[in-house]
Amino acid sequence: MASHSLIVGGSTAKRVINCPGSVALVAKMPPKDSSTYADRGTLLHNAMATILDSDTVTPESMLWTTFKGETLTGELLNEKILPALAALDAVDPEGVMEYAVETVVGFGAYLPGVFGSADLLGRLGNRAVVLDWKFGDGVAVSAEENEQGLFYAAAAMRTPETAWVFEGAEEVEIVIVQPPAVKRWVTTVKRVKEFERSLKRAVKASAMPDAAIVVGDHCRWCAAKPLCPKMTGAVDRAVKVQLENLPAETIGAYLGNADLLEDWIKDLRALAMTMMEAGAKVPGYKLVAKRSVRKWLDEGKANKALAAMGIDPVKLELVSPAQAEKLLKPSKQALPDDLVASVSSGTTFAPESDPRPEVLQIGQQLTAALSKLV
Repeated sequence: MASHSLIVGGSTAKRVINCPGSVALVAKMPPKDSSTYADRGTLLHNAMATILDSDTVTPESMLWTTFKGETLTGELLNEKILPALAALDAVDPEGVMEYAVETVVGFGAYLPGVFGSADLLGRLGNRAVVLDWKFGDGVAVSAEENEQGLFYAAAAMRTPETAWVFEGAEEVEIVIVQPPAVKRWVTTVKRVKEFERSLKRAVKASAMPDAAIVVGDHCRWCAAKPLCPKMTGAVDRAVKVQLENLPAETIGAYLGNADLLEDWIKDLRALAMTMMEAGAKVPGYKLVAKRSVRKWLDEGKANKALAAMGIDPVKLELVSPAQAEKLLKPSKQALPDDLVASVSSGTTFAPESDPRPEVLQIGQQLTAALSKLV
């Protein structure tokens, strides 16, 4: 879940440790409105906590519960809640783990004002378990050296209500459940304490006027990208580059920073929109109405009128294979293999670490080979 700390919490620990200067920059940003994705995540977290906190609440009984306009549908139940519960069964197959859900944990006097909400803290034999639900469909999250998990483990050790999870524990396991994936990493109490010391150094450094600002993958979710001097400097340098003259090696290196620059542009536009909607003036820009799209005032009336004019107003289309599979789910029928073929819409580029096989440009290679024979 999202942190409740103004300085650092579970979801921002990685950023603050790697970039202490980001704390002051984030403090200058206007508050961001909640998004559909965030509200849906909260809905799913709430459902999991309700189910696990009760012996009588079933997953099916949570259907159609809502949070800020988001509804727990049968699709979300099947794709998120049930796989998450199955993942918990894999961690605790005997069902003997003692656990606490949605628990606020903090560092007390060691780091005043630094706290967050842990999704699940449990104890299995000599192992303490820190489990985090990730219900988003975006970036895959690793469990190994996961700063959010380490944050919750360190904070829970210092929280009187959750210290029992770690008393006498020989191992600490960080579990990331991102349905349908389950990722697990076992570490030690010593490693958690090392993380805690790193966190304290970062929080102390963040209060300094010359706190370091460092660009990296921790920038992805930073709200202060539009103000960050390192990011704006990277943009300025990129604008000046003549792409057509760059060697392939340099292009490959620049692509590594492309995601950060794209995120910066997206956040800059969102910040400008927020400011202008609040009445602020952004030189060179203004708010305008989006392109108008005509709509029927009364679809029933339009249907009859068009039919009377000799037009068939209803357009029928065959459902897609993906839509057909969803329709077949309730009856547990499989889509026949001889009806479907996977056809790529084209090519795109990806890092060499991507598991997909490389596309061989046979035509271009053949042309190049033939040209050498001429």
